[in-house]
Amino acid sequence: MNKDLLVEQLELLENAKRVNRLRVSNFVLNNPTLFPHLLELSFDTTNKKSIKAAWILELVCIEKLDWLAPHLNYFTQNIKQLKFDSAVRPASKICMFLAKAYASKNDSFVKETLTKNHIDKIIVTGFDWMISNHKVATKAYTMETLLLFGKNYSWVHNELKLILEQNMASESPAYKARGRITLNRINKK
Repeated sequence: MNKDLLVEQLELLENAKRVNRLRVSNFVLNNPTLFPHLLELSFDTTNKKSIKAAWILELVCIEKLDWLAPHLNYFTQNIKQLKFDSAVRPASKICMFLAKAYASKNDSFVKETLTKNHIDKIIVTGFDWMISNHKVATKAYTMETLLLFGKNYSWVHNELKLILEQNMASESPAYKARGRITLNRINKK
């Protein structure tokens, strides 16, 4: 399978309806050799299809997070370059999947392949997302990511707590609710 078939499938993706996204993600899941192309397209911010590719990447990672293992360098180096919230949100969710797998009691590829350098890049990018003008979903996924990685890096919890306390008054009710949950979890440690 080649990249052109993936591009064709992304072009046929009319809108973000779940049924449409699932159709294309199943296409990739049935053709694993397309995964590197999907990843590359997701981070090609000069390509209009990058947002659609990011939507599909999220759904593929829900099913096959281990496919990301050989590409963690590429993923963590490029997440900071995403510009559009419609692409940042899926990337933030994938970061959350990585953090959950890393913090899990179960053995996983993530524990074997995710390095301190990868985690540092996710953390730094996460803090950038927290202080930038992104939607609540991106920030909620990022709160969870930082909370989980912060178990191994105490400074992360301190910084996250500071950001949440500074921003809660001016943010949306959804942000405030998620922020309170996160602060409660930090304070219980």
